[in-house]
This record gives sequence, structure tokens and C-alpha cells, in this order.
Amino acid sequence: MPMRTRAAALSVITLLALAAVTSLTGPAGAAPAADVAPEAQQAKAVTPKFLVASQLPPHPSSEWTAGPVTDGFPIELAHCLGEDGVPAYDYRHRVFHTELDTGAVQATVVTGSAAQGKALAALINKRIRSCADRIEQSDPGIEAEGRYYGSLPVEEGAQVHGLHTRASWGATDIHLLSVGRDGRTVTIVGWGQMGDFGNAPVAAFKKTTTKAVNKLY
Repeated sequence: MPMRTRAAALSVITLLALAAVTSLTGPAGAAPAADVAPEAQQAKAVTPKFLVASQLPPHPSSEWTAGPVTDGFPIELAHCLGEDGVPAYDYRHRVFHTELDTGAVQATVVTGSAAQGKALAALINKRIRSCADRIEQSDPGIEAEGRYYGSLPVEEGAQVHGLHTRASWGATDIHLLSVGRDGRTVTIVGWGQMGDFGNAPVAAFKKTTTKAVNKLY
């Protein structure tokens, strides 16, 4: 495995995430203070399905490997979502990696109702849109730029975003992020590697996002 492989995984935004992830994990079974709809118990009885390695954007020279589905919010997404303001639900996630410098992650949460799911998806999209500004404010040595790649007509919809970071010491990383919803269930998909917007497989990532939302149930 090249020496740059894990260096990329612990690059600019991952280092920022280490201090942020605890705000999203919360105690097991945590939910917002608002009343939880009775159908929440039924929702938990049907576990949302996750992407498999073959459904990720193809890598030109390496195969994807999928990790196990794990409880908790993934640190790979905490650079944009883990500071404050995102409710503590019971998140589950799966991490993917290649043999080179590319990684991906999917996080899924079943909220108490369709209204809560809609509110959570809107909040996560808002956090992603403000991510570049918050990264620059937290570290003057990093330049960050976000882009919006539009919505997808799948179930209750999905939004696709891009994020590029460049550090003063030369590290440059490109990430794609999407937020989709099927009723009360919200899923977040992230993809990242070293590079810039020109290296982002936007069309393939949109297909991955569509598959992620479609296969939840």
C-alpha cells in the first residue's frame, strides 16, 4: 500500500473531525426531545439496507472493499456535521476503501416520523453548504470551497454537494457528499480522495446516491 494512502485518510478535514465527532454520537437510543411518533417502533423493526462495494463510483485502478455496518456516527463525515446543531439519533454506518487514496462512507438513521426525517435532511444539507466557511474559520491554514451539484428525483429526494480543501502545506482533497430521504429515514453518502473538483466523479456519485436511497427499503 503506498505511503500516501493513510496519510490522505488523515488529511485536512479528517483531523478537524477528530474534535467534532462526539457531539453526534450521544447516548444509545438518544432522540430529539420532541415527541416520537408511535410508528417509530415499527420503523426500527425494518432495518435500512446499505450500499455494497460494487455500487460505489468505479475506481480506475483499484477495487472497493466494504467494511461492516457499525453503530454510531462515522468520523469520516464529522468534518462537516459533527460540531453542533445536529440531533443525536441512533446512527449506523459503513466505511469503504480502496487500496489507494480513495475512501467512502454511508451513514443512515431512522427518525421518529417523516416530518423529523425531513427536518433532519434539511439541517444536514444546511450544514454541508456552510462546511467550507466553517473549515476556513477553524483553521486559517486551509482554503475550502463548496459546490452544489443539484437534486435527484429519488423517493423524497436527495441533494449532492462537493467540497475541496487545500492546506498551506500543500495537501489537497476533494469530497462529494449527498443527503437523501425515504420517509422517516435519512442517509448520507460521502466519497473522498486527494485532488480537486476536476477529479470528482460527479455523475457516478449521483448514481451511487440514487442507489443508496432506493435500496433503503
